[in-house]
Amino acid sequence: MTYNFNIDKAPFHGYFSILFLAMLQYGCLDRETKIDTSDNSPNILFVISDDQSYFHTSFAGSTFVKTPGFDRIAREGIYFTNCYAGSPGCAPSRSALITGRHHWQNEQSGQHASSWMKKHVPFIDELRANGYQLGRTGKGVGPFQYARNENDSLWRRTNAAGIAHSEVKFKEDSEQPPTTGISKLDYFANFKHFMDDVRKENPFFFWFGGYEPHRVFEKESWKKMGKKLEDVKVPSFLPDTKEIRGDLLDYAVEIEWFDQQLVKMLDYLEAIGELENTIIIITSDNGMAFPRAKANSYEYGAHVPLAIRYPKKFGAGRIINDMIGFLDFAPTILELTKTKPKKMLPIRGKSFLEVLESKERGVENSNRKYSYVGRERHSSSRYANLGYPQRSIFSDDYVLIWNLKPVRWPAGAPQKYDPNDTTQLLPKYGIDTNGKYIPDAAFTDIDDCPTKMYLIENYKNDSIAPYFRLALDKRPEFELYDVTNDPSCLNNLYNDLDFKETKERLWVALQNELSDSKDPRLVGPEKEVFDSYKRYSRMRTFPKP
Repeated sequence: MTYNFNIDKAPFHGYFSILFLAMLQYGCLDRETKIDTSDNSPNILFVISDDQSYFHTSFAGSTFVKTPGFDRIAREGIYFTNCYAGSPGCAPSRSALITGRHHWQNEQSGQHASSWMKKHVPFIDELRANGYQLGRTGKGVGPFQYARNENDSLWRRTNAAGIAHSEVKFKEDSEQPPTTGISKLDYFANFKHFMDDVRKENPFFFWFGGYEPHRVFEKESWKKMGKKLEDVKVPSFLPDTKEIRGDLLDYAVEIEWFDQQLVKMLDYLEAIGELENTIIIITSDNGMAFPRAKANSYEYGAHVPLAIRYPKKFGAGRIINDMIGFLDFAPTILELTKTKPKKMLPIRGKSFLEVLESKERGVENSNRKYSYVGRERHSSSRYANLGYPQRSIFSDDYVLIWNLKPVRWPAGAPQKYDPNDTTQLLPKYGIDTNGKYIPDAAFTDIDDCPTKMYLIENYKNDSIAPYFRLALDKRPEFELYDVTNDPSCLNNLYNDLDFKETKERLWVALQNELSDSKDPRLVGPEKEVFDSYKRYSRMRTFPKP
């Protein structure tokens, strides 16, 4: 459903209120006929942050994150309340976005740190063949291993988000990022170089992929940025302590830097007269890098921001509650650009162009009742590089999560071998004799951070133990949460008889989607195939369960 709003009167949706504040060639691909630019084909600036939950924009009501760039796109365009990433982890989520297919349909090209196969053609290749000039700055589609030499003949040679035409970094005598955790890439300078020196006369698709707010953050960077602990709203699945509040503020600093780069790009497009012919899409690949968020199919792991601006065709000041999944981006962008895919594998997602163009009328689309999220392997976190397979279905009110291997630890094994002596186990939970956490020692599907350290070092404290268990303990095979009234996903309703009809309805819809998309976990014949895909990033060694 879509609503119109004005700046003085914001409607409520669910559990929060909305606040209104003021190229190089590609391997074997051949260029085909260019677009006739006389029809004013739209440019696209695609903006994607790295690990940002839906709740953390000022437009969504965050009390400690200020995002004027995002807010402008949402205010002057369309704001989506129900966008869900393809996975709560970056590589599979970006794989789904760029191909229009569930990550479980993309074989190793959908699994964290595996290889990207040529046959999984991204939508950007089709745009290029249709005359669009492509550009990129920052993080693309990864982490994946792309072709290293001629021996990798089945692998894609270039990043699936396109070639970065330049790698301009901040100079010592210029403006510098405010913290050591922020990338040294000058995103805006790279975009400007593309526009001035690469784009020429063609319509363009430019991918701005920030490395922020991915870990590692500069600890206590919030202090020099003038932020205040009392402004933070701590999610209910984390203890409300000054350590956690400070970690959340450091996260906010990185979101705000990313947003500042977007503001510069918008101002530049406006200055050169290109803004009104450029569709701006801004989102994030998955939720925040905190315990029980990233790498978890809960609200804070899979629910991401989304706003789209193109007022001359889509109008402005609209809120849309229809369910949007990452699979839907590829077919929507292809339709927007009048691009007929010729090399992509069959697309599972559905274009939401009719939602974008709906103007004043409401959208009640029976095909948009659900979004689907899944995960397999995240980091190297268990014996034999095993993952933690999940399949989930989100409606506007509930999430049903299927944990296919509940015997495994969801956040990674609680103990691993010493990397300096693989015959010796590190202490349980990675806690040394002084009660301090040893970096990278346990539960490695959670990025090391002050919040993780605090939970582990204080797990015997009666007030902290429940949060430790929420983040790190094994889980039941099925979980059901009311995401409207319980966005922190604390109260599992699966065995509550009052929700029998809800769980059965969601289960049938999930099974149908997995069956129709031929998910190996459901239809086989190799149900464990995901654990067989080689990982090309760092490996850890764990004891056999």
